[in-house]
Amino acid sequence: MNSMKKATLILNDGTAFQGLSFGYEAPVVGEVVFCTAMTGYPESLTDPSYAGQLLVMTYPLVGNYGVPPLTFEADGLPSYMEGNRIYAKALIVADYSNQYSHWAARLSLGDWLKAERVPAITGIDTRRLTKILREQGVMMGRIEIEGAQPQELTQPDSTACMDYGEVNWVERVSCREVIHYHEGAGKKVVLVDCGVKANILRCLLRRGVEVVRVPWNYDYTAMSFDGLFLANGPGDPERCVEAVDILRKQLSNHRKPVFGICMGNQLLAKAAGASIYKLKYGHRSHNQPVRLVGSNRCFITAQNHGYAVNASTLPDDWEELFVNMNDGSNEGVRHRTNPWFSAQFHPEACSGPVDTEFLFDRFIETL
Repeated sequence: MNSMKKATLILNDGTAFQGLSFGYEAPVVGEVVFCTAMTGYPESLTDPSYAGQLLVMTYPLVGNYGVPPLTFEADGLPSYMEGNRIYAKALIVADYSNQYSHWAARLSLGDWLKAERVPAITGIDTRRLTKILREQGVMMGRIEIEGAQPQELTQPDSTACMDYGEVNWVERVSCREVIHYHEGAGKKVVLVDCGVKANILRCLLRRGVEVVRVPWNYDYTAMSFDGLFLANGPGDPERCVEAVDILRKQLSNHRKPVFGICMGNQLLAKAAGASIYKLKYGHRSHNQPVRLVGSNRCFITAQNHGYAVNASTLPDDWEELFVNMNDGSNEGVRHRTNPWFSAQFHPEACSGPVDTEFLFDRFIETL
């Protein structure tokens, strides 16, 4: 620990935080966001929805249970992670624990970050940092490491240094070709990969369906399938024009069931005609309360998104399905007559509560 190099986090407004580097020693630029989850850093770091972001963990102690191995199951999905690599651009914590203890751990968090070439900083006041982000909103920032050449936020010809919203992050994390899972197993579900988490695929496959995973801008409208699934993903949905156009064509010509999660909720709402806006600091946690519209049923959910559907712009044949109990923002939509619905939160959690995994059952029942 004594050999750690000095590191500095600099926000776009000029606020600086001094700390120590415990990851890969290179400067990095990205959107600074915070997550209030107490556990689950292996899952969060490998969640494609964190692509392009510097992830702040508000829970003070991080790293104490190490990192499990990146192993894969027979279907090609990772055993413990949500993706096959780290997608977050950097990790920011208050107190990093180099000593770890867990039955599944194979290496320390710091060693994993170094192997994946992901910078990390510890020893800063993450409470103060989170307050700034809550009051001023998420913003771009950079981490500079002692002895490493600094980068400028406005460095030309580098999308890594652009404003977060200017990049189509979905295009960067989506699969490049069609992938089949459990061919001939049963009902066929086409999954539009905007940055899908592995546990979404696990939840579908456990329910005995065949899954055809297609790139974000793949035209699936002429394919033969029983249901359509719209996956989570990073960035601004306004960048996903092709995906929305294809989805709108699908909805215009077919009544086949549709289920969307996170980015999928926003794409479905946009295809219906609604608008999207950026939240001040987003929802990234394991404890977001949502209410099922038309009832007093509330659920605790895991979330990871920075944009939301403007429910007031939904057309008359659509309605809200869930609302957030903290800020009243939209947490899901549904069509009034057709079997099309979505959730802004993550019913598959991983990590997080699984109170709403029944939504997968609802989808399967409609096929």
